[in-house]
Amino acid sequence: MRHLHTRTTRRRVVGALAAGLLSTTGLMAPAFAAAPAFAAPVEDPVSPTLADGLALTPPMGFNNWNSTHCRAEFNEDMVKGIADLFVDKGLKDAGYQYVNLDDCWALPSRDANGKLVPDPVRFPGGIKAVADYVHAKGLKLGIYTSAGVKTCNSAGFPGALGHEYSDAQQFADWGVDYLKYDNCNNLGVDAKLRYTTMRDALKATGRPIVYSICEWGQNKPWEWAADVGHLWRTTGDISDSWGSMLSILKQNLPLAPYAGPGHWNDPDMLEVGNGGMTDTEYRSHFSMWSVMAAPLLIGSDLRKASAATFDILDNKEVIAVDQDPLGKQGTVLSSEGGRWVVAKEMKDGSRTVALFNETGSAQRVATTAQAAGLPEAPAYTLRDLWQHKSYNTAGTISATVPAHGTVLVRVSVDAQWAKNPPAVELGLGGSPLIEAGKTASLESTVTDLGRTPAQHVSVTLSGPEGWTVGATSPATAGVVPTGRALRTGWQVTAPEGTATGSYDLTLKASYRSPTGVHAESVLPLKASVVVAPPSGVSSLGDLPWLSTTNGWGPVERNTSNGESAAGDGHPITLGGVVYAKGLGVHAESAVEYYTGTACETVTADVGVDDEKGAKGTVAFEIWADGTKVASTGVLTNAMPAQPITADVTGAQVVRLVVTDGGDGIDSDHADWADAKLSC
Repeated sequence: MRHLHTRTTRRRVVGALAAGLLSTTGLMAPAFAAAPAFAAPVEDPVSPTLADGLALTPPMGFNNWNSTHCRAEFNEDMVKGIADLFVDKGLKDAGYQYVNLDDCWALPSRDANGKLVPDPVRFPGGIKAVADYVHAKGLKLGIYTSAGVKTCNSAGFPGALGHEYSDAQQFADWGVDYLKYDNCNNLGVDAKLRYTTMRDALKATGRPIVYSICEWGQNKPWEWAADVGHLWRTTGDISDSWGSMLSILKQNLPLAPYAGPGHWNDPDMLEVGNGGMTDTEYRSHFSMWSVMAAPLLIGSDLRKASAATFDILDNKEVIAVDQDPLGKQGTVLSSEGGRWVVAKEMKDGSRTVALFNETGSAQRVATTAQAAGLPEAPAYTLRDLWQHKSYNTAGTISATVPAHGTVLVRVSVDAQWAKNPPAVELGLGGSPLIEAGKTASLESTVTDLGRTPAQHVSVTLSGPEGWTVGATSPATAGVVPTGRALRTGWQVTAPEGTATGSYDLTLKASYRSPTGVHAESVLPLKASVVVAPPSGVSSLGDLPWLSTTNGWGPVERNTSNGESAAGDGHPITLGGVVYAKGLGVHAESAVEYYTGTACETVTADVGVDDEKGAKGTVAFEIWADGTKVASTGVLTNAMPAQPITADVTGAQVVRLVVTDGGDGIDSDHADWADAKLSC
């Protein structure tokens, strides 16, 4: 659970305990004396799953950790308030049912009988009173502990290792319906043994309790835990950033074969509404968790949530994808260049297809109905799950997807496909990078993907107030047949003196189907006002960038990444060598610069910053427009700085990328030391 950087401290404590380096006098002996605690795990289960009828679809609910951590605001009033909002805002009707407590609900010490004691300040009525309140709303209560001697918080709350049967019975007596079982301070005891012991303890209570294994994917629980828990974490902790969400998504996607009713891959809780991402990014987060059949546990304080947050969390058509009773996790059909196609088989025979764009600019993402697993048919019905509109398609499933966006559609063989208007795909060609006072030429396309023609087609392009946007060729067509496009040229001018930055453009098409149904398609896009790069050699730490994404905190200029706050980095240091200039980033990271076809080379010394000790594994890439022109292998903190040089001649945009080395982003502080651009 806790955030990625505190876990590095936790693991040092775990290791020290396991090695006997820290005293556990008075803590361990009585607990281990009372076993059945370490009964041998079941070697040959009759069924590959628990088969107890629980979690037949991924659990949905709330967990407080991502919004409150261990702060005082986590208390009985908050929990009751969330339960009230589940009912009042319709979230209960949408399928959310678990209201889960995370760490810090207990006192740091057990009572004289070895029992857990709820914190009387946070929970003056005790846990059973909270459970009774939640149950009275028709909801369920979850609780948290760790498969170790203490939980993960530094305050040292008691864990359940050696107390499994007693703690499980307390939870059952309180009316708990869900247990999240963490992995801190585990004394090096075998993970299967620890988690199987708690499974048996929960079963012995006779109360149905959903069991969430939270050992961070360290021991590949997807390979052994289907008869142990109902869900298992596949990754380290999520944080409220695009880089973190993206890294976790990429780790969880390949595990589709292991998920199914009663046994789910868990890529951690939702960050939707916590403020570290845009609404477009949160829609992608929610879409991809749903197509992966992931648990949907809200991690934001709903008492403070915006209307946009509720709109995302309450999208019943997207929730239906997650909750489909067939229980299939979506599988990756393609992922070239950050353009992802993920398809999920549904019980009714349809397929849900996510067209996901991880890159920082709009991209065309495409597949076909047959590639998604549907049989050949004259046409298909395509339902856009965010626009809540239905179309017909001849078989192509494609869209221009905004940066960091996801188009989520449900496609089916449907004899009534012709009642829907044809799907159209909007696109905008040419560079959306504009120097103030200069005119850029763009070309829009409106392509008919349907089996029926689009009639009375018109297209408009609009920009910010004060900008000049005009068509240079026809913007209307009487008919656009299947597979054909209306192409329109545009000239766009940002006024002299327009500040550098990102600005909204909107491409909109309206048309009619042969049956007279009016349809409209809208594509929100971004244009960037840029300045030409300076001649000569410049430090990238001093130049303005087009965009950045970072896995933990912001990208830092001329210092290391530091932690989550802006400006908290240290001098860039690689292998003891200190650099005055450069960029401090954290995987997954991308920093884009406008080079305007005027530059030739990028150079840097790269590696994992010394501030993380021996931790961190990363890889560096340099991209010129859409082409990777330089890369390193996986680098660790033990390796000296590596030189990297890239030829970027003729590129409009140069992108510096750091990936996580394939093992998640924990401690991945990376430096582009002495990074220079020659123009």
